[in-house]
Order: sequence, then C-alpha cells, then structure tokens
Amino acid sequence: MKPIRIPVVLSLALSLLLALPVLAAERTPLLMSGKQSLYQRVLVIPGGRLYGAPGAAGKPTTPFTAYYVYARKQQRGENWIQVGTDRHGTVKGWLRGRDAIDWNQGLTVAFREPRGHDRALLFRSAEALQEIAGKRDLKRYQALYQAALKGEIRPGSPVVAIQPAGKLDIRKDFYLVPILDFRDVYVGDEQARMLKVASVPLRESPPKIAKAKPQSAAKKAAPAAKLKGYNAGLAFVIDSTLSMDPYIDRTREAVMKIYDSLGDAGLLGNVNFGLVAFRDNLQSTPELGYLARTFVTLEQGRNPGTFLQQIQSLKAAQVSSLDFKEDAYAGIKRAIDNMGWNGHAARYIVLITDAGPREAGDSLSGTGLSAKQLNKLARDKGIAIFVLHLLTPATKADHARAAAAYRELSRFPGIGSLYYGVPTGDVQEFGQVLDTVAGQITMQVQIAATGQPLQKPVERAPEPAPNPQLAELKSKIAKLGYALQMRYLQKTEGGRIPRVFNAWLLDHDIRNPEKRTLDVLALLTRDQLSDLHDILQQVLQTAEEGLLSPDNFLNELKSLAATIARDPEKLGETTATTAGAGNSLADLGFMREYIEGLPYTGEVMKLSLADWEAWPAREQIAFIQRLEDKIQYYRALHDHTDLWVSLDGGPVDGDSVFPIPLEMLP
Repeated sequence: MKPIRIPVVLSLALSLLLALPVLAAERTPLLMSGKQSLYQRVLVIPGGRLYGAPGAAGKPTTPFTAYYVYARKQQRGENWIQVGTDRHGTVKGWLRGRDAIDWNQGLTVAFREPRGHDRALLFRSAEALQEIAGKRDLKRYQALYQAALKGEIRPGSPVVAIQPAGKLDIRKDFYLVPILDFRDVYVGDEQARMLKVASVPLRESPPKIAKAKPQSAAKKAAPAAKLKGYNAGLAFVIDSTLSMDPYIDRTREAVMKIYDSLGDAGLLGNVNFGLVAFRDNLQSTPELGYLARTFVTLEQGRNPGTFLQQIQSLKAAQVSSLDFKEDAYAGIKRAIDNMGWNGHAARYIVLITDAGPREAGDSLSGTGLSAKQLNKLARDKGIAIFVLHLLTPATKADHARAAAAYRELSRFPGIGSLYYGVPTGDVQEFGQVLDTVAGQITMQVQIAATGQPLQKPVERAPEPAPNPQLAELKSKIAKLGYALQMRYLQKTEGGRIPRVFNAWLLDHDIRNPEKRTLDVLALLTRDQLSDLHDILQQVLQTAEEGLLSPDNFLNELKSLAATIARDPEKLGETTATTAGAGNSLADLGFMREYIEGLPYTGEVMKLSLADWEAWPAREQIAFIQRLEDKIQYYRALHDHTDLWVSLDGGPVDGDSVFPIPLEMLP
C-alpha cells in the first residue's frame, strides 16, 4: 500500500491548527520591569475607546476597566496598547496610550474632608514637592496654597491643582486617584509619602478650582435657599424588652412635640421619623417574639398619624431575656438596612437602651459585627449614630463595658462620640436629653428651610452648667449639623475633582505633619469582595481546626493581602487552603515580590512570626477576632447594593465596584 501523501500547504495548515491551542495557552501579558510574576495593567479613562486594530474603528469602553497589557507599539507617532481582560490570553483589542493609565497595583486614594488640615496640593513634579515638603518651607508653601485657594495657579507654578473644598463622596460622585509611584519623605519628625497619581472624575468636566471666600462672604453665600431639598431622616432604635415602656412612652411624647412644631411652621416632611424595635436572640428566649422589627420607615414617617399609630402599638416584652445584654446591634443594622435613607441629606439614628450590646464574638449576636464595624457601615451610608444609654441599677455590672462599646459605635469623625449615659435611667432626664437631640436636629433643618444663614459653632471656654454632659452633647450636635449642611451645600455647588495626570501629592499636611490628608483604598468589584469573604473564612476555619501552623497561617494571610493590593483577579488561586498546597504566593516564592513596591501595607503584612509567637494568647485571639469582624463587614457591605458603583451606569452586578479602606482588608 502506497503511503498517503499530504500536500505541503495542507500539512502546514494542520500544523498551525494543532499549534493554535498551545500558542493561545502560552500567551501571557507583559511583565512589570524586573518582576517574575507581576503583569502590567492599565485603567481606561472615561471617554476611552477600544479598537480592533490601531487606527481601526473604535467602540466605547466602561470607564476604569482594568486591563492586562499584552503588547505596546507605536504607529504614526502614537502609542498603542494591546489589552486583555485576564491573564490567560483573552485579548480584547487596542487602546490609545492617551486613553490608559498605568496601574500596576490596585491601590487608590480618597481625599479626606479638609477639617483641621489644609486641602491637598497636587504638584507638577516630585522634585518640586520634595523641595517644599522635605525642607518644610512654610513661607513658600503658604504662597502657593493661597494662590491655589484663589484660583490663581499660574502656568509656571509648581502646583497644578488643589483638592476641591468640602467632602468628596467617592460613592456618590465617583472619582479615581490611582497611585502610580511613591517616594518616602520626612516632614518634620513625621514619615510621610509623596504619591504620584492620576486624578480622573467619572464624568468629564473642565478642571475647576473652587475659590475660597472670606468668612463673611461664606455666610452670605450659605442661606438655606441654596439648601433647597435639604431634609433629615431620624430613626429611633428602641430596646423593647421588659421595663422599657416608660421610655417608649416618653419617645412618643418627644416626637409628638416635634410634629406639632413642624406643622406650625408648615414644614412637615422636612424631618421624617422612623422606628425600629429590638429585643434579643430568640433561640435563648423564643417568647420575646422578635429580634428586630421595623415599625415605621422614613417614608411612612412623613405622616405624623402613621408614626404615632405605629409607636402606639409598640409595647415592651412581657418576659425577661437571657441576661443583661440585648442585641442592640441587630436593631441598628436593621435601621441602616431598611429605613430608606435615599433622599435625606442629613441622616441620624438614635439608639435608646438600658442594656449592653452583644458583640461580634457573642454566640447570640444576630449580626456578628463589632461596634467599630457597625459604625463604619453607618458612616459608609452617611449616618450619624446617637446613643442614649440608660444606666439603670439592674445593669450596673455591665455599665463600663457597654459604655465603651456604645462610645465606639457613636463616634463621628472630627466631632467625637455622640454618647449620653443617663444616670440611674432617670425618665425625666432621659426625656430632657431626647427633646434636646431631636429638637436641635429639627431646628437646624427649619433654619435651613427658612433661608437663615448658617452659623458656624464658635469654640468657647466651657461655662459652668447644671448638666455638663448635656451641654457637651448640645455642642456636638451643633457642630454635626453645621458640618452636614456645609457638606450638602458644597456638594450641590458642584466642587469637582480636578483632571490631572502624573501629579505628585503628599499624604500628610505640610503645616501639621501629624495629620493625614487622604485615605488609602483598594478598588474591588462585588464578585471580588465575595471571593475575599469566602477565602478568608476558609483560611480562618482551617487555622481553627489546627491544619495550619502559625507560620503557614501568617503566610496565607499575607498572600491574600498582597493579592488584593496587586491583582484581585488572582484571589481564588493564591491560598493553599483553597487552591491546593503549593499554590500560594508564599509557597511559590513570590511573596516578597508581591509586597515590594507597595506604598502601603496593612496590619497582616507588617506582622512577623516572631511577633505572633511573642503575643500572649489573648492578643492572638483579639487579632483573629478582628479578622472575623472583617468577614462580617464584607458580608454586610456585599448586601448593601445601594453602596456599590456601576461604572457603566447599569444596575448593580458582580462588576460594580466599591473602594475598600486599607484598614478593612486582611
């Protein structure tokens, strides 16, 4: 039999076809310079387009999509970047170089509200910033800062932009300030970092620098006519266990007074009230009837009749719960979740209880959240929490622990704790405090609605008062109200993030080096957060079962933390507990490479095995508890769809993003 001859052309074609899967499988993105496992990545800016080939017709892209870089080339004097959505050869097309930002780490920054420190200046070069920051040339700095405030940045100035005035809510008006490079510098005695950043708003707008106004002009420019639509939502979270009836009745009385005053002023609807009641875990005492229940949402609370009818139906339980603790956090979380806060410029929760809370480690906790994590969740939604803690004799043994937890729960940035301990649980003093809190909030909204100027609270030396604790709380409410109204005013006046590329800024205030001017964030998708939750849960479970030795435990956590900062797409394959022994970054020898070059590292990556072994058992347990708290926070954050940002303007899905603060990562 003659051998079958295959034509040369056909043979070559077959060879190519057989080789295609191998070629596709072997294709990987470009590595970062000097790295063995870290790939180049870019972010596409708003308005960027994706092209099938350089010079071909392009199609719109979703802003801030992170791509892997597969090739770079020049064509007709223009830089082009071939990109893909993963590390496995899925090439999507080409981007113009000017439409992409190199972003080889997943960290970004958010400007802090400039309270107690200067707004951040963005410099043209690292050398210009080093010259002023390193030497603390305050005279030169003051001249540049004042020029930026007045909007008089000249072409030759080393400053290219200034942080906008007021609070920039990265979730409401999304912007991105990715960290491209960094250098360490000492400002006075404080170690700080100079960060090379690109600053990009989600929606295009011409660069704008808000001009500062003298105090007298600012007051004239801040009447409530400019606060059109400013209103408040005030949700009461009430302990409805045994013996709470007198406080429920007094709360009803306080709200009736406020409704009457709003009605007299023709302002019903400017302050809306909600109501949540809580008890305790039903597993221990089923007769309690419920753990937490929403009686009135803020929308329903627009109507006085609805609120008063529903609070009339609220009665204290007829049986005692297990001990002197109640699940106050379950009530707070329900109020955060179910009140309907959208449309309310100022948002308040008032917790009323005579019992201490069930903390994260309590087996009867319905939330698994700590006071700090719950406070963070409330602040993510712009909610301030007041606590009226009834210090009744029956719960005296738990007063100190409960007060410490409630002070942490009610802490508000720049103002302090909004906590009030009512001695002996006195109903009369409780009523006075409740009237003060609710009445002062209502008065602030009335002032805004009737066009009166905002008056900044003046710091004065404390005067003798019959009730110093109440005087201090009133002062804090005044500061809080002013801060919320100014934040709303600045937001409606449209302060925008400047659009700049390759600028340098300092993460500390040059004038007050001990104060930070920004927060470090990791931009994660909802799916990535879900993966992070599952992986961290498995790592902790495996450690608790004794399958991970202390050094492996720390390596697993460091592997996870480094991955989040560098390449969140690799979350599902970087820990031995989930991907099989030998696949973690630590096992592969890339741990140091993943951590090297990061401007910021969290608690885990700074922890050594020697530190861990030197810790007493209670400190190790506290560390693990903090990790478990974060797991609970991830779960709660994932479920709050209103906090997630859809970059393409569509509904919230797995690709929607949220900027996670660095301290909330493992």
